[in-house]
Amino acid sequence: MQLISSIKQWVNDNEEQILDTYALLHDLAEVSWKEENTKKYLCRKLSDLGFSYQMFENHHAVVVDWKSETGDRPSPTIGLRADMDALWQNVDGVWNANHSCGHDAHMTVVLHTFQCLKKIGFIPKGINLKLIFQPAEESGKGAMKMIEEGILEDVDYLLGLHVRPEIEMRFGEASPAIHHGATTLLKGRLKGLQAHGSRPNYGINVVDSLGAIISAVNAVKVDPTIASSVKVTQVKAGGDNVNIIPDEAEFGIDVRAQTNEVMETLLEKVMTAVEYAAKANGSEVEVEVAAKMVAAIPNPTMEKIVAEAIVAALGEDALVSPPVTPGGEDFHFYSKNKSDIQATMVGLGTGLTPGLHHPNMEFNLSSLKNGVAILAASMIKLSEQIKTKLQKTEHPKKG
Repeated sequence: MQLISSIKQWVNDNEEQILDTYALLHDLAEVSWKEENTKKYLCRKLSDLGFSYQMFENHHAVVVDWKSETGDRPSPTIGLRADMDALWQNVDGVWNANHSCGHDAHMTVVLHTFQCLKKIGFIPKGINLKLIFQPAEESGKGAMKMIEEGILEDVDYLLGLHVRPEIEMRFGEASPAIHHGATTLLKGRLKGLQAHGSRPNYGINVVDSLGAIISAVNAVKVDPTIASSVKVTQVKAGGDNVNIIPDEAEFGIDVRAQTNEVMETLLEKVMTAVEYAAKANGSEVEVEVAAKMVAAIPNPTMEKIVAEAIVAALGEDALVSPPVTPGGEDFHFYSKNKSDIQATMVGLGTGLTPGLHHPNMEFNLSSLKNGVAILAASMIKLSEQIKTKLQKTEHPKKG
């Protein structure tokens, strides 16, 4: 409990520093795979805090390994991950990179979590800690790049955090998990045949194909007891002349499901529907996956530990149940593709309005220190549980 009290004191004493970091990261907003200045800033901060770090040639991830002080023997590793990228949005009439999903907040919280642990005298004995700043979450491909690089190879436990909108939880509340759904974004291209508008019978009108695709996609149905949705969200066809039968078009489809199993069923039905609808008037169609995120895999053990940390850091009234949301997060690729990892993502109540991805999104910045307190307490409680488990394994009771 002494360390938890020290965490509370530290975040209160250093709130201004935390807010300054957030402001700088907010202004450094950069889109997926282009987070170069964000990386440079994080590296400077890590150096100032006395942490060494690893960088990479083909992306802007930054990784810190805080090794156990028990020597060279293998030790369990607890990872802490934050996403780095921003969205490209029209903000008050100007297109620019914009942190409307809270990744600036996530980086701020995990950076100061490591700083907090170090400053209060926490020493990793028998465990390793790893800090992962991950690029390109919004592309749906950042987490998979980390997996391909082997960055998670030695990670046994993984924590993440995401700010939540006011419609899910209030400022001052937090959840031990976020049960995100699966998301797949499809991009399609149609090829028809041009003709004069007066003789449509000589052409293949891709606008007709788009209409058929929209109707077919809207007719797709799966198990109604599990939340899901599928809809055409983008169409582009034709040129500047109204009197030409258009022969090329593009379209986008947003597919969501609360479970990975329903997502696979949905995708199979959507692909079939699109193929038959496009071919009804002779058009050719190609569809590819532009981005994909898997659904969360709930981990009751990790949720229990984080729930205890939330109560210790913020009190009983702060703890709320994990929200079930159709939104996607590539964090869940870690547990989906590395079956032996224990992972959960903390939901942080921030009073966020009007909503995530809104160009004018804003939230109560005091929630940042709450996030640091929760993650620092979670790291301590998780490390204590790991040590207890290791002691029981090394010194079993004699029966």
